[in-house]
Amino acid sequence: MRLSSYPCKTCNMPGEAQPVTVEIGLNAVIVAVVSRSPRILAVSEADGDARDSLPFGPFDPARHRTFEASLRARVEKRTALKLGYIEQLYTFGDRGRQRLPGEEGKHMVSVGYLALTRTDAENNERLAEAGAHWRDWYGYLPWEDWRLGRPAILDQSILPALARWESGDEKSASVQRRSRIRLAFGLDDFPWDEERVLERYELLYEAGLVREAVIDGHCRDPESPAAGLAMRHDHRRIVATAVARLRGKLKYRPVVFELMPPAFTLTDLQATVEAISGRHLHKQNFRRLVEGAELVEPTGETLASTGGRPAALFRFRRQILDERPAPGLKVGGR
Repeated sequence: MRLSSYPCKTCNMPGEAQPVTVEIGLNAVIVAVVSRSPRILAVSEADGDARDSLPFGPFDPARHRTFEASLRARVEKRTALKLGYIEQLYTFGDRGRQRLPGEEGKHMVSVGYLALTRTDAENNERLAEAGAHWRDWYGYLPWEDWRLGRPAILDQSILPALARWESGDEKSASVQRRSRIRLAFGLDDFPWDEERVLERYELLYEAGLVREAVIDGHCRDPESPAAGLAMRHDHRRIVATAVARLRGKLKYRPVVFELMPPAFTLTDLQATVEAISGRHLHKQNFRRLVEGAELVEPTGETLASTGGRPAALFRFRRQILDERPAPGLKVGGR
């Protein structure tokens, strides 16, 4: 969908006002949990750029009445994936957010979506044919994975670089930067908040610690440490937005079950919650939390496991949606 706009003639803009074509597109952060790893669907383009991008396509109002219908149809046509839970994240429209050669005079506005799905071998084969693949989201955001303890990248690279950035400006700006770093990264008396994913990414971008900042011309020091895998355009920012939204959503909506098979063990459910939240959970405390929330019920069947007793299988108890306004897993903070 294209719209034409012109700069305001009363603005102090150099040169003559030139027409700008605005395109509206749809970006999807499609999440699945594969082998207890939180994955997002990434797309590789055949233009020599090795960076991943998110599935993207223009909105065509002549064919689809809503953005969501257009997104679902486009994803299913290209990948054969049927999306389950889906929600709109944010509209990403900053100037310069999508730079491509020969696109002067065009501005891309993207409506971002979070989508949850399940995957299997048949779907993965179709994805590979479409040039898409599942990528562990901690490859893009390695400082967010606390399941095995505090990530080494924080103390070895990120925090020292942020300290240099903080002290490299005038006193008032330095104080403000220090306050933001403490809050976002849980320093001093502040706890680590797993939902502040976007705040952390934006601080790293401002400090020039992600490759996108160098590519965008925001950072003049290409030798700055690059944290995590870079993505095209502002797609890593969209991923950070989606991760933050999903982590928050776990606590008051039963969205985790969109990522689970119809029958599952409590161990697998815990591993999925840990994968999304990026934090380790005590086994007995988690089971008490699940039982107290009345989110699951036994199927009466078991799963034979190697080297131990068969594990009981459970399913999502859908009646909870009619019983409580906010049924989720309030796993708490660190």
